[in-house]
Amino acid sequence: MVLIVYWYDFICFATVAAAIVASLWFLLRRERGCLGIDDTGHVSLLPLYRSKSLGSAQLWTSCWTRLHPGWLLFTRSTSFLSMAALLAWDILKWDASIFVYYTEWTFMLVIIYFAMGIAASVYGCLIHSKELALETGEDVVVEKVGDEFRQRLEVYGCFMQTIFQTSAGAVVLTDIVFWLVIVPFLSNTRFGLNKLMICMHTANAGFLLLETVLNSLKFFCSDFSRSLGFEWDISCYGVVSILSWWPYPFLELDKPWAPIWYLSMAIVHIPCYGAYAAVVKAKNSCFPYLFPNAFVNP
Repeated sequence: MVLIVYWYDFICFATVAAAIVASLWFLLRRERGCLGIDDTGHVSLLPLYRSKSLGSAQLWTSCWTRLHPGWLLFTRSTSFLSMAALLAWDILKWDASIFVYYTEWTFMLVIIYFAMGIAASVYGCLIHSKELALETGEDVVVEKVGDEFRQRLEVYGCFMQTIFQTSAGAVVLTDIVFWLVIVPFLSNTRFGLNKLMICMHTANAGFLLLETVLNSLKFFCSDFSRSLGFEWDISCYGVVSILSWWPYPFLELDKPWAPIWYLSMAIVHIPCYGAYAAVVKAKNSCFPYLFPNAFVNP
């Protein structure tokens, strides 16, 4: 397939490149600002993870005081298996070319998050079963597992936190575009609405919201650039789709207004992350009043 490039397509390419560069720049700048690190110093994600006081125990514990870590493991496993089955069904029905659509990339990212969550929950259940009491704090665990393991666990938690935030914003964007743009205006043309599509665009948000209600992970609204630095759709999907066939008519590169749409899609990520951050904030604000003896604010 020959790619025909128009002059205004370079604006689209520049928009994608600028989104990636700006996100990484904000990521590194935010990290230095939080830690007071010199610009000449070595920069890593691990200090940023520590600076937010996100203990590794929060990867597998629930915000509900009496909820055993095994329940979080159960919900994460159920979410992972259900979403993996839906994605496998989609691939078997349409073959691997289905990954030209944004939904599949977002769906796969959420599956990756639940897979990481399962691994963290399994480890948390092992700790719980060995009576390494979580109430005594992380330092007790560190004395038993060692500093090297703690560093690996913190790095793992850093990436798990990042994927959680990235998934949240991407799912909001996916479902808004699907339910408010594709279904009302495009489902009768190039997109055939079916049960599988409805299930996928319901399961991604439903399982992620259930996870949010149960877990202890924070959502750093003021630091959403950290997630944008690893933005799944921009860094992976956007570049691949620009160089191949665009399945969405409103983002086709052969239209003169394509740069406006690409710029709009880059900007719309901000309110999408803000919307999910508002959900997490509402959870941490309302639940302590509704369930004062059962809910612990992360």
